[in-house]
Amino acid sequence: MTSSAISANSSFDTYPANLTMTEEMKYSQNKTQFILWAPSAEAVEVKIYANGENGDALTTISMQKKAKGTWEATLEKDQKGKFYTFRTKQNGKWLKETPGIRAKAVGINGNRGAIIDLTETNPENWNSDTRPPLNNFTDIIIYEMHHRDLSMATNSGITNKGKFMALTETGTSNEEGLPTGLDHILALGVTHLHLLPSFDFGSINEARPQDKKYNWGYDPKNYNVPEGSYSTDPYNPANRILEFKTMVQTLHKNGLRVIMDVVYNHTQDIDNSNFTLTVPGYFYRHNADGSYSNASACSNETASERPMMRQYMIESVKYWAKEYHVDGFRFDLMGIHDIETMNQIRKALDEIDPTIFIYGEGWLAGGSPLAEKEQAIKKNGQLMPRIAVFSDDIRDAIKGSWNNATSAGFIGGKSDLEESIKFGVVGATQNSQIDYSKINYSKAPYANNPTEVINYASCHDDMCLNDKLKVSSQESDNEAILKKRNKLAQTIVFTSQGVPFMLSGEELYRNKKGVHNSFESPDSINELDWNWKSIHQDIFVYYQKLIDLRKSHPAFRMNKTEDVQKNLHFLENLPSNVVGYTISNNANGDEWSKILVIYNGNNSDVHITVPEGDWQVVATDGEIELNGIKTTSDVSITVPAISTWIAHQ
Repeated sequence: MTSSAISANSSFDTYPANLTMTEEMKYSQNKTQFILWAPSAEAVEVKIYANGENGDALTTISMQKKAKGTWEATLEKDQKGKFYTFRTKQNGKWLKETPGIRAKAVGINGNRGAIIDLTETNPENWNSDTRPPLNNFTDIIIYEMHHRDLSMATNSGITNKGKFMALTETGTSNEEGLPTGLDHILALGVTHLHLLPSFDFGSINEARPQDKKYNWGYDPKNYNVPEGSYSTDPYNPANRILEFKTMVQTLHKNGLRVIMDVVYNHTQDIDNSNFTLTVPGYFYRHNADGSYSNASACSNETASERPMMRQYMIESVKYWAKEYHVDGFRFDLMGIHDIETMNQIRKALDEIDPTIFIYGEGWLAGGSPLAEKEQAIKKNGQLMPRIAVFSDDIRDAIKGSWNNATSAGFIGGKSDLEESIKFGVVGATQNSQIDYSKINYSKAPYANNPTEVINYASCHDDMCLNDKLKVSSQESDNEAILKKRNKLAQTIVFTSQGVPFMLSGEELYRNKKGVHNSFESPDSINELDWNWKSIHQDIFVYYQKLIDLRKSHPAFRMNKTEDVQKNLHFLENLPSNVVGYTISNNANGDEWSKILVIYNGNNSDVHITVPEGDWQVVATDGEIELNGIKTTSDVSITVPAISTWIAHQ
């Protein structure tokens, strides 16, 4: 059924919901049960195959219609190792075969569901795997990475290039002997790995790894199965599951939590999606004329407010959290989803483990029939407690507009961005010292507490930080100045209240050769060249010390807005393009009684009057030393151009 078959008067409200349904295939040694929710179908059948790719069906079974729009069939005896598809008859026509929408295991390229025993996919000691400790969400430091980016370079020293298993390898190094891969990440000091889409997506032919085709993976096919191209054997349905779990187990053993990037807001296409082939039209939003709405800018958007789509999303994240021990979820274009669904997801995950972190993009990529007041957008952030949103306010204030490559930000010497920087410093919360009318995008706070905002300077989208600085800086050929800007950008992120987030490779001074949208660019554009670590060791060490500063001093990690309001105060009457503040009262249990932070985005030194006292300087002019660089009691200090001055009493 195509989009033209959905009439403007179609109503899915009459479809009976089956809100207790969680599986479409239940395996046991004695029998395998098949259950499909297909309320609009006139008939449904399940086909059984010997393999996951080709060949005729071994048998075809007619499914029987049961209550709540559900169809069922049972196949006796042990069917493990076989594959299956469903086919529904809609409006007198049999649609294409589908593994259903809830497949937990699939064959090559995800076209057929696989009958397996999930208990046989667990690595040794899986049941004793535990999440690394986490006290507060503001203790989180996120490192966003793509499986291929991390390991594909010839100088990565990693054997399982582009695979889940790359993150299980230790002792890897570049040509100069410097740690790469997992050892590198551990040395950097981050707490959470944000993995770009790792569910089964549709743009890569898993049968042709020799093509070396690249994609970020924002084109969902089977939401509850790991991506086959990241496994060492995509033909074996259990292999990808085992390797994903082994990856998670290894990361947990090394103190790292795992965040999955989830893309429930759209599917790769419409007519051939598992949603359409199961219940045409139901899982998508439509415009008044019956056409598909497109807030994702990917030809469609899902309808999270519909009971069975909402239930699907809730059960899916619960499945990843319980079966795969995933520790967090980043929602792509979260604004397409409705607030109630997101809050129900938060509640469901809290019942599993309240330390599971949820955050997302608080915007859409186009207009939606969903009313703005119902959208899980940044503006409505305070209606979603304990769910964080990305702050594009601080991102673009730091480095300049995302959609204008040449525009400079605070770190590039542009003035009138001070209030936006201050807004980022307080974690997008309410603060009497901020003029909200001057913030670049938002005119009001959207976080109840700093735990509900993600501060960042760059991510996989748009230009990486290095490329952006080269294009927007007048000194594009002066590496010393560009590195100053790079350090200042991340210092603002990591010393702001909230949850800091960084793109993998920024600590290596990575570039993407100027490519803005590298979602399907080759590895030569996206991969981390591990020689960068040798060439730009100064950048890596700075990031390492910056992260250590944040982890060592809880004053930068306050959890409550009232604590920020009580302890953090901005300096007044500062020069243009300078932001300064103090954090007092041994805030959040910090051993430092008072901290002074000054960001100078100007291309020249500035002279600042600071509070009286003996100050131990720990950061100045692109250097950080937690044990102290120097001591000063001067009330008038000089903050070097394009740098941060941090001191404490």
